[in-house]
Amino acid sequence: MGMKITFSKTARKDADTAVIVVYSNKKLGPQAAALDKKTGGFIKQALINHNKFSGKNGETLALSLPAKSPFAQAVLLGLGDASMLEPLKAEDAGGKLYIALKQSGAEKVTLLIDGHTKLKKISEAELAAHIGNGIKLRSYTFDRYKSKKKDKGALKAVGVQVGIQAKAASLFKTLNSTAEGTFFARDLVNEPPNTLHPPHFAKTLQNELKPLGVEVKILDEKEMKKLGMGAILAVGMGSDQPPRMVIMRWKGNKSDKTAPVAFVGKGVTFDTGGISIKPAGGMDEMKMDMGGAAAVCGLMKSLALRKSKANVVGIVGLAENMPSAKAYRPGDIVKSLSGKTIEILNTDAEGRLVLADCLTYVQKTYKPRMIIDLATLTGAMMVALGHEYCGSFVNDNSLWEKMEKASATTGEKLWRMPLDPIWKTAMESATADLQNLGKTGRYAGACTAAGFLEHFIEGKTAWAHMDIAGTAWRKSDKPTSPKFGTGFGVRVLDRLVADHYEKK
Repeated sequence: MGMKITFSKTARKDADTAVIVVYSNKKLGPQAAALDKKTGGFIKQALINHNKFSGKNGETLALSLPAKSPFAQAVLLGLGDASMLEPLKAEDAGGKLYIALKQSGAEKVTLLIDGHTKLKKISEAELAAHIGNGIKLRSYTFDRYKSKKKDKGALKAVGVQVGIQAKAASLFKTLNSTAEGTFFARDLVNEPPNTLHPPHFAKTLQNELKPLGVEVKILDEKEMKKLGMGAILAVGMGSDQPPRMVIMRWKGNKSDKTAPVAFVGKGVTFDTGGISIKPAGGMDEMKMDMGGAAAVCGLMKSLALRKSKANVVGIVGLAENMPSAKAYRPGDIVKSLSGKTIEILNTDAEGRLVLADCLTYVQKTYKPRMIIDLATLTGAMMVALGHEYCGSFVNDNSLWEKMEKASATTGEKLWRMPLDPIWKTAMESATADLQNLGKTGRYAGACTAAGFLEHFIEGKTAWAHMDIAGTAWRKSDKPTSPKFGTGFGVRVLDRLVADHYEKK
């Protein structure tokens, strides 16, 4: 059973733990002061005794309360300077609060959002909703393959006590929809490749999204061959699991006659590198080479759950890149759906081939006014930006401004990369129209990959390529900690759609 977050004007009667928000002035609000009185001033004294607890944002302090208290324990949550508090800081505090609650063994919690200080950048209802969202996002686990679940003693319920509970609950409902989309993306990235191969991935999307009102169409290898999708088919040739292309449509505003917006994701469910095989060390990470597709799928779920008023098309190209007697080879020339031929110089530069056919299909079929593709495309992007920023190549300044604002709002960091004509030229081949490696070798690898994709953008279509190689998943410095999917892209793109592409 998952954790439940609710909002009300009164505290949970069955709570074992109270959470008290503390700002940098350490002043207690009315509800916290009332609780302090019931404990004989225990909480105020604890604030004096624990002088290392300053109330800065995200700081926590767990206290065992006296027997006469209505709660077994309290957790103090620092929120820092009230005048500087904003939604992302509230979410960060909520995430740290979740860790403190988990460590304290809390099962049922009441969170006291006391209106005792002036907030300038966030309302009290927003504060409650965003702390709740931080708790929610941090609570994610992937344990479906554990034979023994750790449910005993887990945090089961958080009741947020806030004056404007209806507004807070409404705000949280929207945030929670996006969190559920993010969790779906994380689940997909974390799924092992022996289960999440292309046909199963496609079926999963059908089962998950169709009940929510998303139209789902699956193209199998025969249909793709008939259409002429030689690029994605080449990538999947070496595998016994045939490729798929999945088209997802959310029609949130049928009266809107303008062209839809489109999102395209690379879904290489496992990438050995093919004939140009990768080193063995760390190859298990290549189950996550479908992070772009996962983000698009998570976005579609988020849009459906919150009943977005936008018309959106999501397309994912799904293939498994394996070496075998059937696999495509360096030196091969394949013909893409666009009609352009591609010389294969390295079979490990496969994601751009998958995206090429997806980009052409979405433009020919739906003529979108804007396209954003997401892909764990290049190691070069990780060298450049590490795990902090997603390198974004954008051909339209207006689109970039919208993306940048959405990034600032959600905290999913984007960094604009140069889209220079020289890198587009660098992908032209002497024996075919294009080649799948740039003439600059390993230099500017992320830039030449974007230059390759740009060959498949028709006319003046606004387009962005997000290389999420460093942000789609993380691994801890601790050898015992798992590598895990982040769901990066769902939140920033959902915000982009909400702010700029929904019919108001």
